[in-house]
Parts: sequence; C-alpha cells; structure tokens
Amino acid sequence: MIAPQTRPPADPEMRRSAARQLRAIVPRSSHARWHRTTDRTDPVRVIVEQERHRIAELLPIRHERMALSPLSYFRGAAAVMAADLAQTPTSGIRVQACGDAHLANFGLFATPERNLTFDVNDFDETLPAPFEWDVKRLAASLVLAGRGNGLSPPHCRVAARASVTAYRRYMRALAREGHLDTWYTQIDVQDLIDEVDASDAKAVDRDARRAEHSTSWSELRKLTSEVDGVRRIIDDPPLIEHSVLPGAERSMPEAFAQYLGSLEDDRRVLLERYRLCDWARKVVGVGSVGTDDSIVLLMGDRDDDPLFLQVKQAEHSVLEPYAGASTYTDQGQRVVSGQRLSQAASDIFLGWVQIGGRDYYVRQLRDRKGSIAFGAMGHRALRLYGEACGAALARGHARSGDPLAISAYLGKSKKFDHAVATFAVRYADQTERDHKAFARALRSGELRPSPAGRGSVA
Repeated sequence: MIAPQTRPPADPEMRRSAARQLRAIVPRSSHARWHRTTDRTDPVRVIVEQERHRIAELLPIRHERMALSPLSYFRGAAAVMAADLAQTPTSGIRVQACGDAHLANFGLFATPERNLTFDVNDFDETLPAPFEWDVKRLAASLVLAGRGNGLSPPHCRVAARASVTAYRRYMRALAREGHLDTWYTQIDVQDLIDEVDASDAKAVDRDARRAEHSTSWSELRKLTSEVDGVRRIIDDPPLIEHSVLPGAERSMPEAFAQYLGSLEDDRRVLLERYRLCDWARKVVGVGSVGTDDSIVLLMGDRDDDPLFLQVKQAEHSVLEPYAGASTYTDQGQRVVSGQRLSQAASDIFLGWVQIGGRDYYVRQLRDRKGSIAFGAMGHRALRLYGEACGAALARGHARSGDPLAISAYLGKSKKFDHAVATFAVRYADQTERDHKAFARALRSGELRPSPAGRGSVA
C-alpha cells in the first residue's frame, strides 16, 4: 500500500536533493517497463466486477460503446489500467491524481469570469496517487488515438512523447514560480489556436465557438418541450427517461436542498432564485454508463432563463485499492474536493449530495463546455494537442503536489519522456489485445450487446 500524501519539508534544497536521489532507487528509464504478469486478472472480469452495483439495463450500452475501438475500450477500462499501473515503478511522489487522464477527458469550459480555458474536465476517479499514473494514462491514450486516426507508429510515439515533454517542461517552469502564481495559472484557449497550423487552427476555433454556445439555453430546445404550459424533459429511452431508482422521485426536492448546503453562501443565494421543474436519468460517456446519472431542469423568472444541472453518481475511485482510501467517506465530496484542488477554475455550482444511500456530485450540464475533436487529427495536430494536455496535467499536479520535487526528479533530460513513450506504445499493444478479448466476450454472450442504435457515444 502506498503511504498517504504528506506535506513536503519547507527547505527547497532538501526537497530537490531528496527527489534527485529517488532516481537511483527508481531510475527514470524504468518507467518504460510494462509486461503482462502471469497473475494479471482477466480484464473482462475486472470490468464485470466494477459493474456489479450498476444499473443492469444500461450495461449493454456501456459494452457496445467500449467495443467500438481500442480507444473506446480504453476509456471504459480505467479500473483495468489502475491495476496494471500499480505493478509499474513509481517515484513515490504523490499528487491529487485525475485517475482517468486520457485525452478525451480534457476540454474547454468557461471560468467564473466567463473566459474560455482548457483543462482536465473529468474527476470521477480522482485520488491522491503517484503522479506518473496520470502521465502514463495520457500518453497511452495518445498512441491509441493516433492509431485510430491511421497515423504511423513513429508519429503515434511522437505524440505520446510530446505530451510527457510538455508535462516535464511546464512542471519545471511552475517549480520556478511562486505558490500564488502557480495557483492562478490557466491555459487560455487562444494560446492553443495560436500554436497550430492554419487549417488546424480553424478546427480548434470552431470547437471553441461551439463551446461558447453550449449553454443551458441551447439545451432547453434540444432536451425539453412544453407540456400544459410547463417545461418538461423529453424522454428518449434508454438514453433519457424519467424512470428513476426507487424513492428518488420522492426525495429529489429534499436532496436538492441538501445539495444547496454543499455550496458556498453566494452560490446558494443565486441558485435559490431558480425553481426545480423536472429531472430525468441521462446516459453519458463510456466509463460512466450504468451509474445513476440524471439531469435536472431549473427555471428562473423568465422562459429564457433555464439552468440544467447534471447529477452524477460517484463510486469509489478505481485507484483506491492501490493508492489507499480517500479521506472523504462521501464519494461525491471526494470528486468535488479533488476537482476544486486540481482545476484552475471550477464550476460555481459544483457540489455533492446523497440520495437513497448513494453518493453523487452535481455540476452544470452545459456552461460553455466543449471538447476539441481529435478523431481526425493529423500527426502535427495530435502532437500539439498532446502537448496542451500534458501542460494542463502538469498545472493540476503542481497545485496539489510539490512541483519542485517532481521537476527535480524528472530533470532536464528526456529520459523520462522516452521511457513513458515506450510504455505508452507497449500498453497500447496490451489494450488492443484486451479490446479483442472484450469483443469476444461480447460476441459470446458473456457480455450483453446494447439495443440497436444505442451504441454511439453521447
């Protein structure tokens, strides 16, 4: 079991020296290591065990989405990789890890000041853990994305290595900054646009514009209709439906009041001006399918003042068996606290609640949120996107961990970069083998397929 995260000693030179000495114990080149152990648990069994307490009728949707490609499988198999990462070398330097830092979990969203920023946007698995775990998951996802886009093996490896190089360099820069400067650092979307070629810049700019227009108002016309003069969420089973867990309908107003208590006073005053109108279960993502996730419609005093909240069930982090239990017994609070610690700017309505004995966290469904489409990226665009993800990850780790120690361990050379790139290629190979085994299990009936037409990722 990995020891809990502790406060670093105050003397900077002591921290640098201790981190450099770790290289003799855990060489940076050792991070290339990956091999399938003889006692490795069957990945299909890991996934089935993870789904044991999920909503059974939704699991076929999850399975079909995971079967679409090796990258789709990878997105849903965070529990599998967590077990594998626990067998790899670690320096022992811990941060508030994202826990699921693949390239699709980075994106665009608005800060409270209404500026568009780029950052990690999913913290379902967040937990204090070795910093290397996030870096390796990101690098492996870039190799898989590159292969899915038809890029050559060298270009896939370059994209993975570039993300690690960006992480190392950005961490080094942050280690030279004051604590407040590090805390307030953000990645502006315009910086991403300025970095890429003209054709790719248009695509990134288009994604940014879509994010700017992704609001509760834009969702009102897509997700609701007027019934007897009242706005109601439109059922689209099994992806959106008013069927809920037993007792949830009765307790939703009570749960909403409890959720308000998790917010700061000023945000609670704002939210209390809205009235609760409707709620329904909504299936989202890949790895989350099968958890009890809902959307909630609130309305202000006018018909053009809607607010959609997303209520997501929070389970125990997949890292917990290997990194230790969270200090928070409420898993929703674990997610919220980890997100607030790691993100440069978090949703003002981010909070948590318990419903029917289950833990949940709450956030806005749409608040100028968006993603950068990587599915058709060429090698240069994917490399630059990987660099942006690596920098964002470093910024989050620097807020929660010790950037000076991480930077001192990584050093100026590219030894760590090359090692993790090698790991990423090897683990992408393993993921492709696991994906084939998963697809066989689906075909054999061990895992049920989803209803026709429901396998695409929402």
